[in-house]
Amino acid sequence: NPYTGLVSHLRASWLSGKTRPMEYRVAQLEALGRFLDEKKQDILEATELDMGKPSFEAFFSEILLCKNELNVTLNNLCHWMKDEHVDKNLVMQLDSAFIRKDPYGVVLIIAPWNYPIHLFLTCIAPDYLLCTVEMQDKLMPALRQAITEFFGPNPRESPDFGRIVSDKQFQRIRALLGSGRVAIGGQTDEAERYIAPTVLADVLPSDPAMQEEIFGPILPIVIIANMDEAIDFINARPRPLALYAFSCDSKVVNQVLERTSSGGFCGNDTLMHVTLTSLPFGGIGNSGLGKYHGKFTFDTFSHHRGCLHRNMGLETLNTPRYPPYTQQKLGLLTSTFEVKRRGTCTLL
Repeated sequence: NPYTGLVSHLRASWLSGKTRPMEYRVAQLEALGRFLDEKKQDILEATELDMGKPSFEAFFSEILLCKNELNVTLNNLCHWMKDEHVDKNLVMQLDSAFIRKDPYGVVLIIAPWNYPIHLFLTCIAPDYLLCTVEMQDKLMPALRQAITEFFGPNPRESPDFGRIVSDKQFQRIRALLGSGRVAIGGQTDEAERYIAPTVLADVLPSDPAMQEEIFGPILPIVIIANMDEAIDFINARPRPLALYAFSCDSKVVNQVLERTSSGGFCGNDTLMHVTLTSLPFGGIGNSGLGKYHGKFTFDTFSHHRGCLHRNMGLETLNTPRYPPYTQQKLGLLTSTFEVKRRGTCTLL
């Protein structure tokens, strides 16, 4: 195994204890921050050269959001690492009960390279859109206008519109254009790995575009009759990483939120919930396990170790636990250990 030596080295470093102190962790984070600052231009140029990703998008998604996470962690790490003292029962009032945040140590991080296109399309970009026929009729001219405003009359000539990252992915995405009918866009150029911003109408749930994550500039529209049918459509499929609901009526947005399940949710916008370090980002079920962002990242890589440190010299308080058992001992234990329910609460 070519990785045996590396893992052994990392484990030895972990067991030495040098990576545990806050000072070490801060130094590592600060070094990463300096790297992002010093190599900023190199990163922007590389992403533009490799896949035509505009520096505007690359800075926001690859550098700024990462720096935000770094700074939130540096601002709060000392508080996150502190022991968290918890409530105690009557018997343990003189003892210390707390949660110790132990780092897991050596962990394996599998980071997928599943971004065959970089038009600020990502794993949380919409894979399909559900709407009524009436809404589709209103939406089409608005989508056509927005594409023109963003990329001009010919998106192929826009410096702000990227390209597919490889020939294999270009062919995969191009094949999806056969789903439904092309209502907007649809132009392709294999030599440039260019696929125009495309909207597909009359898409069926059985069409190829509905069978996988698209990761490309294609938006399929599936017609539904009403809200109930839309929610049933979503709930009949694996729970998505992100779900978006648009409506001028907050009750409609809240209804989608209440009756569905997804890794994250955003009302009347897309993607932007991921920019908040105060919100957890992660999937549920097929869309992923775990979560990160801010303290959620710290907790994901920390073992919450339940700890009780009892005082010596109080053994007489423990005698009701030991045989011979009596009803008197049981009553005494019950009165000191029992947790009683308080009044009911109301969710506002």
